[in-house]
Amino acid sequence: MKRIGILSDTHGYWDDRYLLHFADCDEIWHAGDIGSEIIIEQLQKHCTVRAVHGNIDGCIVRKRFKETERFTIEECNVIMKHIGGYPGKYDASIRSELITEKPQLFVAGHSHILKVIYDEKIGCLHINPGAAGRQGWQQVRTLVKITIDKSSIKDLEVIELS
Repeated sequence: MKRIGILSDTHGYWDDRYLLHFADCDEIWHAGDIGSEIIIEQLQKHCTVRAVHGNIDGCIVRKRFKETERFTIEECNVIMKHIGGYPGKYDASIRSELITEKPQLFVAGHSHILKVIYDEKIGCLHINPGAAGRQGWQQVRTLVKITIDKSSIKDLEVIELS
């Protein structure tokens, strides 16, 4: 069983509460628009970090992180991509892969809108953790935590940073 902290769209903004809220996490996933390697370095002081680069990330972050990550944790197949859309409106760059690979979990960022939607067509939970940084139009900054137990995704928690 693994506890996962998920965030996106930090845009280079660090908040000590990221680690406060992710204190019980085994891994932290950043779904892009990191903005600075310092964000990743701070998160890595706590635990393993998986990340993808986003559209605002410069060459240093892009060299370090792929556009799309595919991995298995416990028995759960995961795809993470910054610009991914959501069920019914997946981005063209990932749509066919989601349909053919049918991951159990798809994590995306970019919209700054917190969304958790189960896609019945492909049997996949979509999570967009919203934006954890200050840049953008969002009024509430958010983080998400989940537990992955074998192939089961449970105990989803939304954290608002006011």
